[in-house]
Amino acid sequence: MKVITTIAIAVSALAAAILVSACAGNADKESKTPETNVIHPEWTADAVLYEVNVRQYTKEGTLNAFSEHLPRLQELGVDILWFMPIYPIGEVERKGELGSYYSISDYKAVNPEFGTLEDFKAVVDKAHGLGFKVILDWVANHTSRDHKWIEEHPDWYVMDDSTGTPVAPFDWTDVADLNYDNADMRAAMLDAMTFWVSEIGVDGFRCDVAHEVPVDFWNDAVASLRAIRPDLFMLAEAEKPELMTDAFDAYYGWSNHAFMNKLAQGKATASEYADYRVKHAGEFPAASIEMNFTSNHDENSWSGTEFERMGDAVRQFAALTFAEPGMPLIYSGQEVGNDNSLEFFTRDPLEWNDRGNFTQFYKDLIAMRDAHPSMYAPREGAPMVILANDRPEQVFAFERRLADGSDGFAAVFNFSAEEVTVTVSEGSIAGKTYTIPAHGYEFVF
Repeated sequence: MKVITTIAIAVSALAAAILVSACAGNADKESKTPETNVIHPEWTADAVLYEVNVRQYTKEGTLNAFSEHLPRLQELGVDILWFMPIYPIGEVERKGELGSYYSISDYKAVNPEFGTLEDFKAVVDKAHGLGFKVILDWVANHTSRDHKWIEEHPDWYVMDDSTGTPVAPFDWTDVADLNYDNADMRAAMLDAMTFWVSEIGVDGFRCDVAHEVPVDFWNDAVASLRAIRPDLFMLAEAEKPELMTDAFDAYYGWSNHAFMNKLAQGKATASEYADYRVKHAGEFPAASIEMNFTSNHDENSWSGTEFERMGDAVRQFAALTFAEPGMPLIYSGQEVGNDNSLEFFTRDPLEWNDRGNFTQFYKDLIAMRDAHPSMYAPREGAPMVILANDRPEQVFAFERRLADGSDGFAAVFNFSAEEVTVTVSEGSIAGKTYTIPAHGYEFVF
């Protein structure tokens, strides 16, 4: 066997169920999982997702300036570009100097701060020419408080009876909650989504707080959109199994991310994580794609950078997001080790000097995943089988192997802050002993 001690990772074809074995040595068992009717676009199998924060990406903060980075991102190896909301931002109750991207005043236009609709179309066309897919952030739960719909169709909103004004969801005082009991509003929302697919040519959507919008809306809307574009890709910012039955290809691995933060901070053990992975495997359709990440715009701005949350384990958990079943995400600036929590409501441009050779680190991760079909996303990738070992509180070991034996790998992750010598007692590496540094990992192909 070839042993990779740096950052090798693999993905394989996902079977109908995820197989796991209890780390304490229990027999392997097949998880009972919900089913999905969604057939993922073929191009999602080995895809790496990249989140674009246009406001902070360049000193100019424009779409045209971002466009100059496309060749660099092509060289990095990412596949899908997810643009945070690019639409005009409301002025009523605006947060900060420039407002929240998620307070939208017009679903069919581009924020002048970023450029024009023609600028965005040019970026989409250039990205497509370089082999990228492009998805847009879609905010279906609410609009800004000065969207024209409020004056024209107040019945399209959830209204506060005492004030006669739209309700603000949560504590988001700059937005107004939409009323999904209204069929006309639903039709207008679908019409706006259709515009970006049919007129601009986007390849899908990342749907903000998708769990706050009725599942039946998503089911109907996505069916209509896939009639136009059969290979549409849909990512839910939610961890709700019902969304995966007929509408969404992928979901946010929020609970996985939270567990990784706890592991990095010494607040959870490897055995607890193994138990979590077993339980989680039975909650979602095995063929649905979990989006795995160490950062995104919310985490970076509100919870701190991955360096603040994960410390010396940053590279380890980045590697884990590529190795586990799902689709890995890279947020703007992670590929150069950005250690700044970016401002959300004003300009705070990224600095594109690489700190710690992170560009090569991510290139290597992407190249390894591309090279190993066992590492691909469900359905094509292999299921994850957790392997028992003699250091279960510190070490998480697993393997993913294609059923036909054509590709596979084993992985040994030391989640502790000390060097560990561990012997794995199951799977293809049964009886093998590894010495893994603190917050280190090893891949065996």
